[in-house]
Amino acid sequence: MRSLHNVLAPAKLNLFLHITGRRDDGYHLLQSVFMLIDWCDTLHFDLRDDGVIEREDLTIALPADDLVMRAAQSLKRASGTHLGAHMAIEKHIPAQAGMGGGSSDAATTLLALNRLWGLNWPLSKLMPLGLALGADVPFFLGGHNAWIEGIGEKITPVDLPAARFAVIKPNAGLETAKIFRSPELQRATETATMPVFAVNHYGFGRNDLQPVAQALCPEITEALQWLGSLGLSPRMTGSGSAVFAKLPDGVLIDSAPHNWQMRTCSNMAVHPQAGWAASES
Repeated sequence: MRSLHNVLAPAKLNLFLHITGRRDDGYHLLQSVFMLIDWCDTLHFDLRDDGVIEREDLTIALPADDLVMRAAQSLKRASGTHLGAHMAIEKHIPAQAGMGGGSSDAATTLLALNRLWGLNWPLSKLMPLGLALGADVPFFLGGHNAWIEGIGEKITPVDLPAARFAVIKPNAGLETAKIFRSPELQRATETATMPVFAVNHYGFGRNDLQPVAQALCPEITEALQWLGSLGLSPRMTGSGSAVFAKLPDGVLIDSAPHNWQMRTCSNMAVHPQAGWAASES
């Protein structure tokens, strides 16, 4: 195998996000359900025999040491392979949106290079590399919509009904660290259970980060209000600034104001690369 082209890296939405505590080391404890959607980046991988790892940006310029490069270098170091790769990225998932684009790209890179380099590592060996890159990467490696706990490392697959969502990314972005540093952040939400969530998949809970995010980024409030004016029930995903709302059957939204990025997305039952790494060790 010399190449893997048109490899998708899907975004995610947080159906809810509760902060239930804080560890002594400063990491926040959370509960959430992460859901895959069909707003995707597209990656292309070509084998290099000289060991060089390089990246080509096909849409927007990315930082030199982005998560794709770090993922590739991490797997190369850990495996000891002499092989390299030329990686090309079509970036479509917006940054600073709370949609996990960078983490998804990193997971797709690990899965693709594991195959391209002939490593055939199981998920159990890729997961620690993913967690070291970022708390959301293991979810994307896992391949399924999931109930998430701990600091993001406790992952339980869940089945979700098929649905469509209006997803809006306001022009302003938001840095996650600013939200988690805020003294106004709610950090003691009562622990939820999966059976209670399952009663109302798309209406359960809230996003505890949302009030702080709205105070830091007024555009989030504007986007939420605009979706609400259409009779929808919106909320923010992750640490923002993207917001979303489930669409009733037959409802279409063609565009959003203020040149906001908007897509109508469907959820995905499984990750496009599910099964690319064996689940057993």
